[in-house]
Amino acid sequence: MRRWNIRLSVAVLIAIALVVLGSGCTGGKAQPAQSEPPSGKGVVKEFNVTAVQYEFLPGEIVVNKDDRVILHIKSADVTHGFAILDYDISEMLNPGEEVTVDFVADKAGEFTFFCSVPCGTGHSGMQGKLIVNS
Repeated sequence: MRRWNIRLSVAVLIAIALVVLGSGCTGGKAQPAQSEPPSGKGVVKEFNVTAVQYEFLPGEIVVNKDDRVILHIKSADVTHGFAILDYDISEMLNPGEEVTVDFVADKAGEFTFFCSVPCGTGHSGMQGKLIVNS
């Protein structure tokens, strides 16, 4: 009788462990992958952007509301920054390294992007425009 109780206890513990491990310790709820890219209702629009003292090329990016926007940004000379405050975007751009910014343009309007790292005497004028059409 005692052996049967031990076997039953071990079987119950194994079953509980399998249930906990199988659920990923999340209470059985599916958790989204952290690396999933944003998804919009619009189309995907990709742009190559170059930062060079004291401008961004292109200086104007036009998309439609709900488009997924992918920016491949490089600095051609010194360390720059790239920021769009209304979209909570702020990236450091080291010379020669590409940074990818991926977001959904979920707000219509005109938004300024700018260099967020002091890069010289023309730094304050280093900006461009993101235009999101409704």
